[in-house]
Amino acid sequence: MIEETASQLAILGHPQRISVFRMLMRRFPDTVSAGELATELDIKPSTLSNYLNALQRSGLVTQERSGTSLLYSVEMKNVQHMLGFLLNDCCRGRPDICMPLEQGNSKMTDRKFNVLFICVGNSARSIFAESLLRDIAGDRFNVFSAGTKPSSELNPFAMQVLKDKGHNTDILRAKNISEFSGPNAPKLDFVFTVCNKAAIEECPAWEGQPISGHWGMTDPVNTEGTDAEKSLAFQNAYGALKRRIQAFSSLPVESLDRIALQSAVDDIGRTSVEEE
Repeated sequence: MIEETASQLAILGHPQRISVFRMLMRRFPDTVSAGELATELDIKPSTLSNYLNALQRSGLVTQERSGTSLLYSVEMKNVQHMLGFLLNDCCRGRPDICMPLEQGNSKMTDRKFNVLFICVGNSARSIFAESLLRDIAGDRFNVFSAGTKPSSELNPFAMQVLKDKGHNTDILRAKNISEFSGPNAPKLDFVFTVCNKAAIEECPAWEGQPISGHWGMTDPVNTEGTDAEKSLAFQNAYGALKRRIQAFSSLPVESLDRIALQSAVDDIGRTSVEEE
């Protein structure tokens, strides 16, 4: 175990290799194409291939083929073994020196939980998620949304979909994630990214270590074509998010421990948009 972990840590000791690993961790449970990794991280394809091969040999990253594309994701079991060795063996499982933030298998308390949905513009997908969870389970959750680079106004197609579905849009506005950090911000229990770019970009170090999830999906704002085609893209995005929100709101949050909740959140994220 020592030799295996030492080898994995040596692989991660390279600045660009750990950047690749970091991006895949942030996008978990999604798979990411080699082309997207190269573009987002500004790494030459040939150089990226060497980094990915090294990460695969270490057992930290896995590869699968979809058509002509190679897709990569984190091999989470092996990552957990590596971290478990560091935290449990090296640190002797002492949270006071290795895990200063709240950890463990404790169950969530019986209260309303604070949930934040993040995308880049905070004009459509995160607004959909905020509205859906508030209307489906607002008695159990305080719901917020924000953007890493919020738009000046909410997308009109998104607003029309919400109005047609009977949601109250008067309370909605685009917000920056900075509103949810600092001493006066609500303590977050769950943080979800609903777009890939938001998962990659820097976010604050959330106080209290909330459970996080990545539910990435295509941005309907980028749809080209007629107004009818654009409207359909927003309808589809709303429907896909509704199914994920319904699955999340049905979880017995109060009776599950953190590990079980995190696993359930990841499982919801693995549900593909095509299936929905």
